[in-house]
Amino acid sequence: MSAEDARAIERLLFAYADAVDAGDLAAVGELFREGRICGETPDGPVTLAEGSAAVEAFYRSLVRLYDDGTPRTRHVTTNVVVETDPGGEAASAASTYTVFQATDALPLQAIIVGRYADTFRRADGAWRFESRTMRADLTGDLSQHLLR
Repeated sequence: MSAEDARAIERLLFAYADAVDAGDLAAVGELFREGRICGETPDGPVTLAEGSAAVEAFYRSLVRLYDDGTPRTRHVTTNVVVETDPGGEAASAASTYTVFQATDALPLQAIIVGRYADTFRRADGAWRFESRTMRADLTGDLSQHLLR
């Protein structure tokens, strides 16, 4: 894998975090126009939403947005490890996420820590999300962040 490919994939990881924190759920959906969001279960990953419209709708049904249009969060993505397949047209990434939140009702604190397991495909010369499986390892007070 070239350093350029690794940086392009890392930029996708960070674009997701920035879009969620900005409350730009349409942009979150667009990142997954050819991909899906998965949750982890004891039996393995399960698809929660697939394609731009479904991913955007999923996030709109899940994430609480405040008067400023944001969820008042900061997603921090760390411990990123990117690997490509031998053909160079597919890749995977493992990373850790920590979400901080502060609202009028909640002082600044980490509300969830977990792991992302992502897969990517190169299409038309650009890397795109194929899937994102989210696993929560530690949870705090999510009442100000999630609608359900």
